Amino acid sequence: MGLSQENRVDVVKYRIERAFIALDQAKKNLQIHCLEVTANRLYYAAYYAASALLIAHGIQTKSHDGCIGQFGFHFIKTGILPIEKGKLFRKLFTMRLTGDYDDHFDLTEEDVAPQVQPTEDFIICVTNLAKEKMNI
Repeated sequence: MGLSQENRVDVVKYRIERAFIALDQAKKNLQIHCLEVTANRLYYAAYYAASALLIAHGIQTKSHDGCIGQFGFHFIKTGILPIEKGKLFRKLFTMRLTGDYDDHFDLTEEDVAPQVQPTEDFIICVTNLAKEKMNI
């Protein structure tokens, strides 16, 4: 990754901030029934949190699949985080792809709304680990 410790701290802080902004955007879009946007923002909230944790540990990724894979390898398979967190992250990614790219399937409120609280829990849990690692 080639980041100094100071730069890593700044990037981790930025990603954590982005995670909470994306979560807030998801909640607001759900209120106005913009389900595809809600799904997109939920995924990005989780993505920013997971990428903050990976960066905090000096783990490099080059794609969304890479982020999901490395998150699973380093934090789910090792038991640091429960398997449900990994399943949620993958589910959010699939929902985001469906909402953004699938012309033959519309997300429903029943698909999206139940993911808000688990995503918020995911972000809090994962960003706390990143903060702990970086002493912030």
